[in-house]
Amino acid sequence: MTFVLDPAFDKTSELLCDLTLCEARLQLDAHYGWIVLIPRRADMRELEDLSMAERLVLMEEIVLTGQAVRAASEAIGLPTEKLNIGSLGNVTAQLHVHVVSRRSDDAAWPGPVWGHSAAQPYSPEALATARAAALAVFEEAGFFSAS
Repeated sequence: MTFVLDPAFDKTSELLCDLTLCEARLQLDAHYGWIVLIPRRADMRELEDLSMAERLVLMEEIVLTGQAVRAASEAIGLPTEKLNIGSLGNVTAQLHVHVVSRRSDDAAWPGPVWGHSAAQPYSPEALATARAAALAVFEEAGFFSAS
């Protein structure tokens, strides 16, 4: 079986790059710096569906993605005060992990971002800036090459 991205992710996020295990996608909501990691494995729903080795890779990718989220958020003027990391899957069952930048002045603080408010589209300039900042972190870590 091959990996197939749930179509829901195409509607709400944009591909940044492929990491060792996961597809990294920028969530299209300018309220928050937010990247979703989706392991490129077929029919994954739970963390326990990954092998132990894959879970270790996922943890490293989550930490790296936290750095990318911080960089993207800083670049668009929303410096991170706290990272939220979650794997819910109640709406989209395909295994995925959210890495979200939070601030005490964001609209959903201190509650969860999910279901709080409609997504705010990025301006073309802010989207390009956030993408470039996140990709620079992945590239510097050697997980991705822009060439």
